[in-house]
This record gives sequence, C-alpha cells and structure tokens, in this order.
Amino acid sequence: MKYYIGIDLGTSSVKVLMLESGGKVIGSVTKEYHLYFPQDGWSEQNPEDWYNQTVAALTELLDGKDCDKVASISFSGQMHGLVTLDDNNEVIRPAILWNDSRSQQETDMLNKDKDFLLDSTGNIAFAGFTLPKLLWLKKHEPENYAKIKKVLLPKDYLSYRLTGNFCTDVSDASGTLYFDVENRCWSKPILEKFNIDENWLPRVLESDECAGNLKSELAKSLGLADVKVIIGAGDNAAAAIGTGTVKDGDCNISLGTSGTVFTVSDEFRLDRESAIHSFCSAGRNYHQMACMLSAATCCNWWVEKILSDDYSSVESQKEKLGENKVFFLPYLMGERSPLNDSEIRGMFYGLSLATEKDEMSLAVLEGVAFALRQNIEIIRNMGIDITSSSICGGGTKNKLWLKIIANVLGIELNIPQSGEGASLGAAILAAKGEMTSEAYAELEKNIYRIKEKIAPENELVEKYDTRYNTWKKLYPALKNIQS
Repeated sequence: MKYYIGIDLGTSSVKVLMLESGGKVIGSVTKEYHLYFPQDGWSEQNPEDWYNQTVAALTELLDGKDCDKVASISFSGQMHGLVTLDDNNEVIRPAILWNDSRSQQETDMLNKDKDFLLDSTGNIAFAGFTLPKLLWLKKHEPENYAKIKKVLLPKDYLSYRLTGNFCTDVSDASGTLYFDVENRCWSKPILEKFNIDENWLPRVLESDECAGNLKSELAKSLGLADVKVIIGAGDNAAAAIGTGTVKDGDCNISLGTSGTVFTVSDEFRLDRESAIHSFCSAGRNYHQMACMLSAATCCNWWVEKILSDDYSSVESQKEKLGENKVFFLPYLMGERSPLNDSEIRGMFYGLSLATEKDEMSLAVLEGVAFALRQNIEIIRNMGIDITSSSICGGGTKNKLWLKIIANVLGIELNIPQSGEGASLGAAILAAKGEMTSEAYAELEKNIYRIKEKIAPENELVEKYDTRYNTWKKLYPALKNIQS
C-alpha cells in the first residue's frame, strides 16, 4: 500500500488530501490564508502564505500516518496568477490573482488583434489571464518589471519551493496567453512581440510528469523519505481528473466560487467567435473551458449580504420552477465566458409589488443555470455533443439548484461518489506519475463511481427553454444602458 498526496492551492485556502493506492481517501486538511484587495477590482495574495499554510497542512495531515508509505505529491492550482521572482528567486511583489481586473486596458489592446492571438495561442485575451497582468506591471510598475528573472503561476511557485526546480504543466500554462496550446509549448510569436525572455519561463511538462523530488530538508522535517513531486494541473483540469472527465466528449460542471463548464476532446478545437477557452488537458489531450466569474458567489452574496437567511425557504418555490417571473443576471464581478466583459454588473428584472424574496432567491439559482447553458450552447456549436455531465463543487449541496440546472441544460447530471474534486484530482495525478500503467488502471476502476444521478423532466425542460430565451435578451439591453 502506498499513499499519494494532492495539494489544491485555492483562492482562499489550501487543501491537502491523502489517497491510498486502493482508491480510498484517508484524510484531508484545509488551511486558509488572506486575500487582499488594495483597490477596487484588484485581488492579490502573498505567495509566502501559500507555502507556509501548505507546510502547516501537510504537517497536520501526516501526523499519526505511516509516512514511509507516501510515494508522491502533486498539485491543483488557482490559474492565471502572476508570480514574479528576482535574481535571488525572491518574490518581487504580491501575486496578482485570476479574479483581478486591473488589466482591462491591456486586455482590450491585445484583443484588437484577435486573429494573431488565436493563431499564436488558441485563445483571446481576458483580464484574468497572465499576459495582460505582465503588461500592466511593465507599464505601471517598471521598477518591479526590471527585476524579473522568473515568471511563475501560483502552483508552480509552490512546486519550486518544494523541489527547487522551475516547472509548469500544459494545462496551467494554457491560461497564460503566451502558450501555444495546439503545439503544447511556449508561443514564440507572443514572446517576440512583447519582448518576454523565454528564460523567465519554467520548463513545460505534462501534468503527470515529475518536477523533481521533495527537498531533503523539507522531507526530513515532515518525516518523509524519497518523495516524487508531480507537477499537477490547473484547478479545473485537476477537478476533471478528480471527477473522471478524461475521455473525448466527457463534460464536468463545477459550482464553486466561479462556475465552469469543462469538456474533453482528443483533437484541438478552436472557437474563433466567442469567449470559450481551448486549453491542454491534464490527460494529455485537450479541453474546452467556459469560466463564469460568479457562481456560488452569487448565492453567498444573496444569502449573507441581502437575505440574512439561508435557502431553505426557497423549497416552497418548487411549484414555480420554469414559471418564475423574476430574472437575475449573475455578473457581480463582471463576466468572463462568454461575454468577456469586466465592466458589466448584475441585475434583477421582472420585479413587481407582488414579488416575494423567495422568488428572488430562486431567480439567483436560475440565473447561474442560464449562464451555464449559454456557454454549453457555444461548446455544442463547436461540434461537441453534451448529453450528460458530472457536477462538483460546493454548490452541489443545494439539491434544488441541481434540479434547476439539469432541466435548464436538458441533460442528466452525475454526482461523483467523492466530492473532493480538484484536491482528489491532484492526488490521482500524483499516483499516475508514480504508478505502473496497470496499477493506475485499477485505481481508476475503484475511484470513478457515481453517487447520484439527476435526470431532466420533459415538461420542465420545455418551460425553461422559454424562460432562457427571455433571459438571453437581458445582457444586450443592460450592456446598451451601461455603455
């Protein structure tokens, strides 16, 4: 029996999970760290906090365990964040995170030549991507830009601290906008156009490849022996591994802070019209990913800041499914896929003197579901047939929401037996990077099990088709007002 550890470096916390070679999760620990907002629309973290809390979580996880059985460690990480190091490999400034929107001007500048971006990387620019952040730094903090010797993504900084080696993986690198997704390498045209030194960038690996071994002094302090460090994947690619979304045509929906639709394809597919990302997957193929900035965030905002209650009373609205007169646009932080609009904001529509708070609560759930459908329709237009999907994330605890999503999308939803998602995916990648192919095939059999299926109902699907067609008209109208 061997143990494999997955480290999920999230936006608000790090979670470490231990998986045994038979497929059983035998423990997990979560440690939080601070998120800083120096200005409106800015979002930063101290990379040292990631490292310190990861070591603290590992120490707690390993307490009382047979540490000699730990064979490998891997990562899932929040994507797109900009971590810059100087010639002493010290952090130059706080990391600029994925949900930071300060680089909108740089994003707009880049998107003036969308064809060049698509041909060079497979994607257009978003304020959340790494390249716009790097260009913002060059313009607004030239003294910091001049110090740069290494540019890393969040999980890759953690990998460096654990191994001393500079590596990234193809899935995480895909979200930088200076990576050639189709050919799985850094994009020469982008680097040349923006004078980015390729020596700044880490070595690119597949997600199940080894970045090095755990530093001996760190291993000793944790009570570990010779442990491989597998580079891992970006959070959504790792979550796909954790839910078994690995084959051509597979789909996973994540209801976390952000909301994502993730589909797998064996061939590289490019969407030249809309804001759907084409990335390398953690399974050595490709994936299409649509990312909404606010999913469960909308529910938390509504419950904590407005409602001062919970969603239990909205169960009384079950009879109004597909007939709710209130609509909600979930753009509390702007929107990424498919609108690519950091300035747009959310709204309720259809309020009257007869409107009750539970109708508004229901509208919040439905609004996120409609936004998911908008992205799925674009992916379908790329030639990918989505007839069912796994679904994961904290939002899956709300059973009414799952029922709404299944009927808005018109597909069956499958809840995996394990709800661990990205942290489990990281542990699975740790195992894949160390196991024989035969042992790994056996692990897959044991771990990919479905706990529950939620099927759509024909009558509700038809009702939601009508409501969705109305909802789609709201963003263009709101955009016209706010522009």
